[in-house]
Amino acid sequence: MTRRPKPEIALDTELAELPPELRWREWMGRVEAVIFAAPEPVSRDMLAQLVGRDCAIDLIIADIREELRGRPYDLVAVAGGWQHRTRGAFAPAVRAVSGAPQAAAGLSQTEMLFLSGIAYLQPITRSELGKVFGKEMSRDTVAVLKRAGVITAGPRSPEPGAPYTYVTTDQFLSVFGLASLRDLPDLEKLEDAGLLSKDTLLAEAIPTGRGDEGEGDAERDGLPFDDPDPAGGTEPRL
Repeated sequence: MTRRPKPEIALDTELAELPPELRWREWMGRVEAVIFAAPEPVSRDMLAQLVGRDCAIDLIIADIREELRGRPYDLVAVAGGWQHRTRGAFAPAVRAVSGAPQAAAGLSQTEMLFLSGIAYLQPITRSELGKVFGKEMSRDTVAVLKRAGVITAGPRSPEPGAPYTYVTTDQFLSVFGLASLRDLPDLEKLEDAGLLSKDTLLAEAIPTGRGDEGEGDAERDGLPFDDPDPAGGTEPRL
């Protein structure tokens, strides 16, 4: 016996029968309800399916955030969409009763160092990161960052052997509460000053460190935070 397909739910997005004020309130309620129910950030395209053609999503979001002022949570732009997030001042209280980990909990200083290098200089190979930081990035470090979901394999490098590069993921943006990579601290200033160019850094020919591969991989310091390499997160929405 074949199962009948579920009928599509027709949603009246224009709400032409409602007066303007009530129409706007209904749109606000729809947008906030969908964001609240979603486990991941909700994109603009998805939210546009809830409201009328002439409705400005940014204004809807602004009005919702205004109503949340003074509440222990907010609506924030994360990884190309919007998501409810607990305000930082209340995160310790939530963790005390729920056991929710801090963002990127368990990453060592070495892992955080290489993660920051990938975030700012991507796409970049392990050998290039080694030249930048003067210490080799071990495969164990790659595996840890991949298991955390914050990096993935990027395009192959044109250098001999065509090694894979590494790039950050949408989960990286979500973990650190960033709308996009443009929100990385001082990114534009570093670029404008010419201090962020991968080519410039590699031209320094910093010698790769020896004898310290994997340093920090075995011993964790408790800091918050399928590819050819051995593959090996996110702070839960509070």
